[in-house]
Amino acid sequence: MSDSGTSPVIPGSQASHSRPVLWLISLVAVALSLFQLYSAGIQPLGLFYQRSIHLALIMMLAFLMFPVFGPRHRRGVIGGAIDLVFFAGAVITGGYLVLFLDEIINRAGFWSQTDIVIGCIATVTVLEASRRAVGLGMTIIGILAILYAFAGPRGELPWLGQFLPGILEHRGYNLDRLVGQLYLGQEGIFGLPMGVAATYIFIFVLFGAFLEITGAGKFFIDLAYAATGRQRGGPAKAAVIASAGMGSISGSAIANVVTTGAFTIPLMKRLGYKPHQAGGIEAAASTGGQIMPPLMGAGAFLIAEYTRMPYLDVVKVSILPAIMYFATVYLFVHIIALKQGMQGMARSELPQMRDVMGAGWHFLLPLAVLVWLLVMNMSPMRVGYYAILTMLAVAAARFAVWFLFVAPRRGEPVTGPALVLAVRNGVLKVIEGLELGARNAVAVSMACAVAGIIVGVVGLTGLGLKFSAMMMAFSGGNLLLALVMVLLASLVLGMGLPVTASYIVLIVLVGPALTAEFGVPLLIAHLVVFWYSQDSNVTPPIALAGFAGAAIAGAKPMDTGIQAWKFAKGLYLIPLFMVFNPEIIMGGPLPLLVWSALTAFLALGAFAAALEGYLFTRMSAPVRLVLLPSIVAVFYPSLVAEAVGAAVMALALAGNWVASRREVLAAG
Repeated sequence: MSDSGTSPVIPGSQASHSRPVLWLISLVAVALSLFQLYSAGIQPLGLFYQRSIHLALIMMLAFLMFPVFGPRHRRGVIGGAIDLVFFAGAVITGGYLVLFLDEIINRAGFWSQTDIVIGCIATVTVLEASRRAVGLGMTIIGILAILYAFAGPRGELPWLGQFLPGILEHRGYNLDRLVGQLYLGQEGIFGLPMGVAATYIFIFVLFGAFLEITGAGKFFIDLAYAATGRQRGGPAKAAVIASAGMGSISGSAIANVVTTGAFTIPLMKRLGYKPHQAGGIEAAASTGGQIMPPLMGAGAFLIAEYTRMPYLDVVKVSILPAIMYFATVYLFVHIIALKQGMQGMARSELPQMRDVMGAGWHFLLPLAVLVWLLVMNMSPMRVGYYAILTMLAVAAARFAVWFLFVAPRRGEPVTGPALVLAVRNGVLKVIEGLELGARNAVAVSMACAVAGIIVGVVGLTGLGLKFSAMMMAFSGGNLLLALVMVLLASLVLGMGLPVTASYIVLIVLVGPALTAEFGVPLLIAHLVVFWYSQDSNVTPPIALAGFAGAAIAGAKPMDTGIQAWKFAKGLYLIPLFMVFNPEIIMGGPLPLLVWSALTAFLALGAFAAALEGYLFTRMSAPVRLVLLPSIVAVFYPSLVAEAVGAAVMALALAGNWVASRREVLAAG
């Protein structure tokens, strides 16, 4: 956010790049963003054309941004030669499909030797680009998926089959069949994950980049401070609200931590929060941004595609659970502020709401256009296109008003050279936004490409059905045990995969079992898996958002990760509540909806109080112990159990309030 005190977070180290490479990165990045804008708003392209050109440009960018030996080493002759070979592989991957698509479709199933060779080049290139942009974990899982496809009596590596447990055995597939599935069909690299990355996700990442470079980030953070700064623990509450706003746009919990955390974490520490608490609060709030409508990271688009539901419906049903999550984090923040006797910030230290709105109200216009067009049922990709145009128009109009009317009053007359300079700076700003958007999209697109390899292998070998059978066997048909298994699987996958990829892989593996065997509605199954996939951001030992918060806070990574894990416990409880109270997602009679929502908020509040041992005043151990079974009762699918649990919680919390009033009177 160039206007907000910090520079935009641009992936890929600059230090290891020579000037020609930097120019080339900018050229490819801008070309990619312009291609996406063209196909989103001017001329939609066919499925394979769109996805293959997108992937080729993304991989070209990945090989330019991330040298083969890592960002801390200069390329050198050998590194440059290796990067050039893979760069050529990226061009060939997309170019071959674009040039020969009709011939490839005509010989579907009877592939030529050239098809197979190019398919092998494409697969290797995708795995290497993923290693550089996403990390080794994703690439290893992709390679394991390919080896699994080859393992079997009819496969390329029949001897591997003997190491597979009985339930995972399959016939095995040869190179031609696998390449046909991964490169030349619609269920592999160019499958649904890449389709969503190449359309919806990219255009909204680009929208987020333009919001960032025009200073909208500072506006939203100032808005949060103006609203909450004078309350106890104000900066921490502002962090929660700002992260909800920024996170729903940025598409990355880690990017959210480093952008909003640069402001919020130092202020939290100054107010009295311990460094690891400040980092943990920011990480938990930033992770919540990924479940916050309208974008939910990339999740809303993926869920809409997989469930065949309108995007707007997915967004609408996700609002209440997201509010529940942020209310829980907000309450944790409030309780800690009370426990530690914190006060709010002074009025003089805070921005005034009138000043904030006066300086940045125009940043709300692109968001208003975005929401209005979504309500009008326009395609999300076209909505993103118009939102970007609105953002640019608003920024241009804002500058024109300043340049033509405000500046002359301050002794800066309108002159020809000044106008030329202003136009030049404006063009550079647009180019900066186009480049930043493309750079920010590299990791998620590469994750989706490798997720496509995994999904393709799962479809080819029937692994999804086998996984469903394993879930039934291990859980004994118990839904709660099955959900715990899904949670554990999401944690393991999250150690090596980004959230989006973790969700895609997990829903392909466990989604069929949750819906077919356990009767969980399709949309709720997807939301549960998507929420659980977020948990890897805040769960040690691989709490990436927590570690990013620790870096800014100057705290120990593991301590910060544990705090983030504690504050983000809504990620566990709210999906459970969705499963056992499906009416809050699927709809139902209004009294039932109101009752379910109230008991959910009550249970989450009681959970935070029991965990911290404090609400209005200190809470005794017996009361905390009584609260735990009453919280469980609210999740139990029985109206009597829910009513008893809610009554016990209400009495316990009311008793705590009465005790706090007595303490105040005694002190007075």
